[in-house]
Amino acid sequence: MKKIILVSFLSLLIFSCKSKNSATSTKLDNKAEVAIKGTWKISSVTYPGSDVIKVTSFDLADSKCFVGSIWKFVSMSNKGQMTIASKQCTDYTTPITWFINKEGQFVLKILDEAKAKTVKSGYVLRVANQTGTSFQLIDKINVGSTPTDVVYQFEKLN
Repeated sequence: MKKIILVSFLSLLIFSCKSKNSATSTKLDNKAEVAIKGTWKISSVTYPGSDVIKVTSFDLADSKCFVGSIWKFVSMSNKGQMTIASKQCTDYTTPITWFINKEGQFVLKILDEAKAKTVKSGYVLRVANQTGTSFQLIDKINVGSTPTDVVYQFEKLN
């Protein structure tokens, strides 16, 4: 009887572990995180067909509303804030939590009024072309059935 219980317990442990391929279960890239510490502005949002196709970014607003948005990243706590302030769009400010994993994926949660641990959904974007004064976040979306990259170009303010 003890052997059956032990085997059942071990099999439960093996099958309940998270996949190592998950964006949220990998080790952090602390060097990349420290490099984006500070205040940044999105200078452009580009994707093929942007003059005829509307993309809603982060389930919040039209992608064009994010041009000029201000993002604050704190690397030690992986918290920050995003602010949209555009004449054509509704003003919006929200706290965020974020991190960059070893695969170069930027994992973002928009918190609104919730605590990070209660927010069950988020966004995974790819970090690219990172320098001391700029970087890109690239979101992969489907337009029709064609994978398309939406590129958010960030420029450092301070």
